[in-house]
Amino acid sequence: MVQTGPVSRDVLSRSAREPDRSVRFGPATSQVYDVWSAPGADVTVVLLHGGFWRAEWDRTHLRPMAAALADAGYAVALPEYRRTGGPHGVTWPEPGDDVAMALEAIRADARLPARTVLVGHSAGGHLAVWLLHRPEAVGVLGAVSLAGCLDLRLVGRLRLDEGAADDLMGGTDWVDAPDLGADPCDLGATPAPVHIVHGEADAQVPLEVSRSWFARCGTTGRDTLTVLPEADHFDLVDPQSGAWQTVLDQVMVLVGDDGADREEAAP
Repeated sequence: MVQTGPVSRDVLSRSAREPDRSVRFGPATSQVYDVWSAPGADVTVVLLHGGFWRAEWDRTHLRPMAAALADAGYAVALPEYRRTGGPHGVTWPEPGDDVAMALEAIRADARLPARTVLVGHSAGGHLAVWLLHRPEAVGVLGAVSLAGCLDLRLVGRLRLDEGAADDLMGGTDWVDAPDLGADPCDLGATPAPVHIVHGEADAQVPLEVSRSWFARCGTTGRDTLTVLPEADHFDLVDPQSGAWQTVLDQVMVLVGDDGADREEAAP
């Protein structure tokens, strides 16, 4: 994918208001989630950050997005999870285990609304769609994937971010293995809706990654893929970008579906 213009990464270092509270859900330093409250909120957005599962990138770069979602009327929980690299780096399944534990803790948090939507960017999009297949996500209204790494094997074959998927999976011989359990494409249609937003000018995670999952696993008439011709990878998490209203719209679509017919759906 050829980048059509300069990429602004300002959102990755932009200051934003601190969370209202932080909650630990496990013994590891990274097993914590931050909360932004919103008066009168009746939905919790669980926001999963990207960074190609690498320790270099933590949840703080999504604070502007978390604050903007709270300003839009949603309670927001932004979890951290163990990641690859660094002195305490891990491989799969630890990142998945952590976000599953975080989701369970967030949904049990009496100070947060019970109705829940997942929103994930990049590697976080992979984790959000993967989570929909887990028992911890039964009754979740759905997921919004923002330039998500939804076809993990394709991410590996393309060697995105210099082999980020290989680092996640702990080697190079995993791509052709059957039934990874880590690849949303192996898991088929999700029990709840998935709304994908992807920028056509995305040079970090090419549009074909989202299109691959959508063609193989999308549910006709329920799941959607919205392509933004001028948007790059970081526009989708930048409340000051032209893509932001589309992101809010996709969350609102999920919130408008009460999910009653999926409350007992199998993960």
